[in-house]
Amino acid sequence: MALRVKSLALGPVVTNCYLLMDDDAGEAVIVDPGSEAARIRAALAEEGIEPQAIWLTHAHFDHVGAIADLLETMPLPVYLHPDDRVLYEHASEQAAAFGLTVRAPRQPTDPLAHGQHLYVGRYVARCLHTPGHAPGHVAFAFRDEGMVLAGDTLFAGSIGRTDLMFADHATLIRSIREQLLALPDETVVYPGHGPSTTIGSERRSNPFLT
Repeated sequence: MALRVKSLALGPVVTNCYLLMDDDAGEAVIVDPGSEAARIRAALAEEGIEPQAIWLTHAHFDHVGAIADLLETMPLPVYLHPDDRVLYEHASEQAAAFGLTVRAPRQPTDPLAHGQHLYVGRYVARCLHTPGHAPGHVAFAFRDEGMVLAGDTLFAGSIGRTDLMFADHATLIRSIREQLLALPDETVVYPGHGPSTTIGSERRSNPFLT
């Protein structure tokens, strides 16, 4: 059985939270739990699987907003790139700037590094440092499974915002070209917002990359 991916569009910014599941191993990982902890718990219960960790592509408030609530009942390690620690520690202030409320998440426990391997059961992801939208932004590439969780770097027909604090357009484009476009064209891209796409489709037609 292949690695299973379940997408939940959560919260006022409609952020994609992903549940990655290896049914044979009975293991799962939560990626970017941005809001609505109750819906995430319900989805896990429906699947009948217990998560082993939380992986974060980056620490904008709409990707970390459910962590405080989840950790009240699930003592999970939280993986975050150190360059996003400042954003993580000010998640509540980020949300307040948009007129929203987010509980401050508990401190991350495990640092991510470029090239690091992470596991969901027997499936292996390679952490790719992809700054630009946020300084510690990463993507999780499952090369053997032909998929990448790209966070807010690359979207269907678009790219991540660079009008936010610590963001930089040139850095983002370089990250996409050097890290994401280095993946095979058939690689499925699961973004932080909106529908999935493929590397090939974005290489050919994304207006920000042509």
